Amino acid sequence: MQRTYEIMFIVRPDLADEDVDKLVATMETNITSAGGVITGTQRMGKRRMAYAVRKFNDGNYILFNVEGAGGVVKEAERRLRVAEQVIKFITVRTDEEGKRLEKVRQIRESHRKGQGRQAAEAAGETGPGAEPASLEA
Repeated sequence: MQRTYEIMFIVRPDLADEDVDKLVATMETNITSAGGVITGTQRMGKRRMAYAVRKFNDGNYILFNVEGAGGVVKEAERRLRVAEQVIKFITVRTDEEGKRLEKVRQIRESHRKGQGRQAAEAAGETGPGAEPASLEA
């Protein structure tokens, strides 16, 4: 079953940009070889963390948007766990949240459409149930 996930990981701040690029490329190939599809990659840059992790106060944040089965995420987490450049990581399943947001969006659109018709009829414009105005010349 294809699901959507966000995998965010924090890389040590003392790594060179080339090493970070190499790690990101390696993770991308690992995910795609496991059967997943990377729909987006964001490099959020160096940021200050809320608390020290492994004696680091800063870290390079990287976010992957991944579509795939649970085995893809399990393999990616295993690789992140053993990579010594990675300070911390988290995986969040986002497909259920996307479905919920789509329902809310549809409800809001239906309410907007309803309010627009009511406002037009209240203003005296012709609506779907109103009679056409007679033309007198």
